Amino acid sequence: MGMREAVPYDHKLSKTLALLARPGLLLAATRRSGASNVMVIGWGTVGIVWGQPIFQVLVRPSRYTYELLEESGEFTVNAPTAAMGDWVSVCGTRSGRDIDKIGAYGVAVSRGKKVSTITLDESPMVYECRVVHHNDVLPPNLQPDINARAYANRDYHRIYWGEIVGTYAAADY
Repeated sequence: MGMREAVPYDHKLSKTLALLARPGLLLAATRRSGASNVMVIGWGTVGIVWGQPIFQVLVRPSRYTYELLEESGEFTVNAPTAAMGDWVSVCGTRSGRDIDKIGAYGVAVSRGKKVSTITLDESPMVYECRVVHHNDVLPPNLQPDINARAYANRDYHRIYWGEIVGTYAAADY
């Protein structure tokens, strides 16, 4: 993949949101110690809140990445390529508690330009974010049909509101 250049936060946003739906975007978080994890997210959104660009991501407390986000207060969202399909599947089915997904698969990463969290070198579009707020999905405030469909195991998400502090895209994205 070619070098990524700084772009506006809404650069090809419809393309990114389409990837969110399928196969998912790759959310990365890094502990202060340097340990990192990547997971697939299929729920999230981008917009303007409090006068700043925000990427909202949802992470369940049962996920390993939740621990890293709570510690670091930052994350990156990385758009996968079609060639990354097998690894995206691993990131969506294996826990970072059980396997070093990055090391085991030889995935090239770099530190973010404006955050300490890693970015995936092969991703053609990257959002670097700092958490400015979080809140939890509250069952009494959730429509019953969504609650039944999305939370049968009662593992309610935490929603992270990440200020987008850097957005980078490859020339062909």
